[in-house]
Amino acid sequence: MENDKFIVGLDIGTTKICAVVGRKNEFGKLEVLGMGKAVSDGVIRGIVTNIDKTVNAIQKAVNDASDMAEVDIANVIVGIAGQHIRSTVHHGAIIRNPNQDEITIEDVRRLANDMENIVVPPGNTIIHVMPQDYTVDYEDGIKDPVGMSGSKLEADFHIITAQTTAINNINRCVKRADLVSRDLILEPLASSLSVLSEEDKEAGVCLVDIGGGTTDIAIFYDNIIRHTAVIPLGGNIITTDIKEGCMVLHNQAELLKTKFGKAIAEEANPNEIVSIPGLRNRPPKEISIKNLAAIIQARMEEIIEHVQNELVASGHYKKLAGGIVLTGGGSLLSGVAQLFEYMTGLDTRIGYPNEHLGKCKIDEIKSPMYATSVGLVLAGFKSLDERDENYKKRYENMVVNHRNDSRISKTEFGANIFSKIGMRLKDIIASDINEDSNY
Repeated sequence: MENDKFIVGLDIGTTKICAVVGRKNEFGKLEVLGMGKAVSDGVIRGIVTNIDKTVNAIQKAVNDASDMAEVDIANVIVGIAGQHIRSTVHHGAIIRNPNQDEITIEDVRRLANDMENIVVPPGNTIIHVMPQDYTVDYEDGIKDPVGMSGSKLEADFHIITAQTTAINNINRCVKRADLVSRDLILEPLASSLSVLSEEDKEAGVCLVDIGGGTTDIAIFYDNIIRHTAVIPLGGNIITTDIKEGCMVLHNQAELLKTKFGKAIAEEANPNEIVSIPGLRNRPPKEISIKNLAAIIQARMEEIIEHVQNELVASGHYKKLAGGIVLTGGGSLLSGVAQLFEYMTGLDTRIGYPNEHLGKCKIDEIKSPMYATSVGLVLAGFKSLDERDENYKKRYENMVVNHRNDSRISKTEFGANIFSKIGMRLKDIIASDINEDSNY
């Protein structure tokens, strides 16, 4: 295992904390080596509310995953969600040196770095800066400007911010669990990597990840992220409704939801009754499945209304040929896809993290409940691939710039390019040692 690259995704959710260890096989598919999970008692609606409980759960999940995969885990890719997440679109522009022939990866990076300095509301921090469309000398609709000629480079950026204290608390928990957070990824973006195809994103699709504490939304169109949002309602609020409506214990309400729950009351048999144990010295309690479904449908309709509001706010409601893709534990509720279709008018399907998975001995990982966990591992590998591609582009630009410089001799060119490549390789090696100690 020492020679294999592996990445660990850590999903700090409201109902569970899950760690997944994965590597890429020879076919480019993700091979899950190990998985660990623990009950999440210290997180409410995606926000850490108890450091000690969260640290203990992280340690249990990571230790179980480590034992199963037979590897030592030092670094993790961490997911973040919560109602504090905000997304906006900002426009940026830079003026290039007219003596430069081509737009380089450094120009694109400088434009993106400028977005890191925009003013955000007090107490918030930028976690993602994602380019949408580029414009070169007023020619818009450009997806990759590298290699083009032009003096003015512009772009629209999708900016995602999170509450600084929420980020600090997550990082504190990870650090106290003797781990290093290599990256912080918005959970719906991670989920999109595991359940959406490139065709989905190009056609236009809305990903809805129904978790325990929140419902996360990511809208894609023309292969570009257009809108993200986090709704502070999820599966736990449905469980609470059942607990109060049926006057049962919390764990009984959760079992009723998962075993007998339906999102559409009309599909429930009015004569079907389930009997659950009563409290001490009391007779068993009978629950009507139709009444149970009515409770679930009422809350699910509220969640769908919030989703539809975000669809309208994005401006892409009528453009989503790919419809809606549901994932997360809440998507397993019977009839939920049909209810989404009925209320939104968009085609809806359940998204499973199967497309990018290779042979796996852990069948449980193929459930929508683990879409975020799998997506975090995929996000780690995507980051590595993008970094390698950036190095390649830098090298190519370096060669082109030297070849276009007629003021130096061939000998000087050889010496200079060797020196710069050597420096770059040294930086790459140092970066790999510092950042990728998992492998």
